Amino acid sequence: MQAHTKKHPTETVELKFIGLIVNMAQAIKTLKPLGFVDVSDSVPWRDAYPEYSEAQLIGKALIGARSREGLTQTQLAELTGIPQRHISEMENGKRPIGKEMAKRLGKALNIGYKTFL
Repeated sequence: MQAHTKKHPTETVELKFIGLIVNMAQAIKTLKPLGFVDVSDSVPWRDAYPEYSEAQLIGKALIGARSREGLTQTQLAELTGIPQRHISEMENGKRPIGKEMAKRLGKALNIGYKTFL
């Protein structure tokens, strides 16, 4: 399992520009050195996979988070107290993940629980 480091909470802001379009490129160029990122061409991750149902997308997110932590389904089951077969069903989109279950998974996987809702 990978070692975890304590991360300080960060806050993000979203900027919207109102003004002449010709000045927007200059505004973006000025803000980049301050750590701002232009996401005007980005797509929400759920919209990027229209062929998957909502349950399947959540299952894919669970698989990804579990893999990132280097855990097997059995190890995740031991950490959360959730039966391994239920984790398998959640990953395959056959079992819904409720709020309490999402919180347990989020805590074990070091990810915000709302990812699974």
